[in-house]
Amino acid sequence: MTRDGTPGRDSDDNRVATADRDGDRGGDGDRGGDADRYDVPPDAEAIACPRCGRPFAGRRQRDLHLGVDHADLTADERAAFEAAREEETADLRRFRILSLGLLVLLYFGFLFVYALVG
Repeated sequence: MTRDGTPGRDSDDNRVATADRDGDRGGDGDRGGDADRYDVPPDAEAIACPRCGRPFAGRRQRDLHLGVDHADLTADERAAFEAAREEETADLRRFRILSLGLLVLLYFGFLFVYALVG
């Protein structure tokens, strides 16, 4: 999803993250050569996107990529995207709740230390 909430790709946000070590973004913006710009260790197993060839560490990341970056999905790919999105949403929600709890504990911990020492 883009920043304004519409489906699709952010303009250059993903391209900056995939720049090589020299800072070259590669190509003229053509998406056909995206797979060539990723360094996958030779001993690592990567799951490639069936449309653009971009490698991913897992099926969930690939399914999320398919749903966000490619519009013409089959029914199975759409179902996999929806399942991956639900899992990702649940994981993010859990992370946010745990982070908030940690911040609250940290705040009150400092408050009690200040009350005892100060």
